Amino acid sequence: MIPDFVTETTDLWTVLQQETRPIVLYGMGDGAQKILDACAEKRIAIQGIFASDEFVRGHSFAGYLVRKRSELEAELGDFVCLISFASSRPEVMALFDDLDRTHTTYAPDVPVAEGKLFDWTFLEQNGSKLQRVYDKLADERSRQVFAATVNFKLSGKLHWLRDYTQERETAWTDYLCPSKDEHYVDLGAYNGDTIRELLAHTDGKYASITALEPDRKTFKKLKKYAEKEVPSARLFQAGSWSEPGELLFASKGGRNSTLLPVRHAISHDQRTAVVAVESVDHVMQGRDCTLLKMDVEGAERETLLGARGTIRRCRPRMELAAYHRSEDLFELPLLLWELCPDAQIALLHHPYVPAWETNFYITFPGTSGKSKPDALY
Repeated sequence: MIPDFVTETTDLWTVLQQETRPIVLYGMGDGAQKILDACAEKRIAIQGIFASDEFVRGHSFAGYLVRKRSELEAELGDFVCLISFASSRPEVMALFDDLDRTHTTYAPDVPVAEGKLFDWTFLEQNGSKLQRVYDKLADERSRQVFAATVNFKLSGKLHWLRDYTQERETAWTDYLCPSKDEHYVDLGAYNGDTIRELLAHTDGKYASITALEPDRKTFKKLKKYAEKEVPSARLFQAGSWSEPGELLFASKGGRNSTLLPVRHAISHDQRTAVVAVESVDHVMQGRDCTLLKMDVEGAERETLLGARGTIRRCRPRMELAAYHRSEDLFELPLLLWELCPDAQIALLHHPYVPAWETNFYITFPGTSGKSKPDALY
């Protein structure tokens, strides 16, 4: 089934297979490698890689000499550009827009965590679930963002993100609506960045803060910040999962870090380590939770299962990352509605290319979260 809100008629990978112009990548790193792997699987030839001028040092990536954009333009003339790294920085996103004006440019959607590509086959297989979520979202703005996100994931066309992006402040004012007596649970707390956001909206006031972060180095930064600004916070150096235990943590210095079953251990990869994991229900043990954030690098489904008692009991307003796996757009809201049929689920995309920082925002009837976005969009 193809959902009725899908207007793209094919997927990016099919378009690239039929392309006659040279295809090049802009960027290096984990995202570029994933795109190279997908292109190899789809038998799509890549003619070169370029980086921003300041990052060109005569080095190679994945067997390609990293060039300047101007060099490839002089050599290849017109080419198709695949953006191969993620950014929310305004100056970088301006570069993306410039590329989009001067060359046919796409930002291929490859899962942040391991998983299936969001191609036409994936859409056909999961179209009925995507339609169910679309139909049940809380407001028209969310349905527009949902449709744009699906169309972007299929096509890689930047305008789908550009036309339906809203600043993160919208989430705080329209859905999360924090007060000075929040019991805040931050899963994937990083260095305390979202705790800072919360406190900025509550004049530094809160009832309690509980935070989980698995990365050892990042946890040290979180602890240093908390000791100074939120000394009563309960901090756990642990990942978030369905139950307490241990998992392999593949640390990649940020958003590509992932929890994996220990069977995936790679002995020679120094960035992997066995870390403790916790469930929300076990950590909270009956404590209050009024505001809950889940940005746990692909472990969102397992985390929801480990928080089901707390969610049903406390009915907190929630921020839930929706972009780590292709399945997240339908699996996560459908699971939430299974846990709490009256959950009101909205969707926003904040400034980022590709479709990172696309989050569900969950409220319940009678809670303090506002629900008036239709008039604002």
